Amino acid sequence: MADLKQVTYCGLYCGLCSSCNRIPKQAMALHDTMKKESWDQWGKEIPKFSEFWGFLTMLTDSEANCSCRASTCGPPFCGIRNCAQEKGIEICPFCDDYPCNRIKGLAMGYVTLLADGERLKALGIDQWVEEQESRRATGFAYVDIRCQPYEIPDK
Repeated sequence: MADLKQVTYCGLYCGLCSSCNRIPKQAMALHDTMKKESWDQWGKEIPKFSEFWGFLTMLTDSEANCSCRASTCGPPFCGIRNCAQEKGIEICPFCDDYPCNRIKGLAMGYVTLLADGERLKALGIDQWVEEQESRRATGFAYVDIRCQPYEIPDK
């Protein structure tokens, strides 16, 4: 079975989140450019630069530190994560109640969520992860098609 580290409980794929695929690369590019210009040396004289530099450095490594399953990415209060953990469900599409009201609410923002969930069930996790990695290789990120606003019901 595929490593689920990149698969959220709700059925999103972490590799398609800009926090995992775009932001670290863009942050690294800015970090490297600024370091080349010696900002890491003389920028300390600018108020709040140290905080900025620390934050930028953290963003360069955000992909490695992002995990829905470890509760280090996504909202810490995520009701979908809590529900799946309580039910012992690895991924919501495999739950008997799928799609529940929470998933339907999330799908109002993540418009591929329900179709991807059905595809996951049809293909199996290994092939589905391969497909998501192929999507990632194109540069696709959920933010490209995410719709705002959306709300996730409490239940």
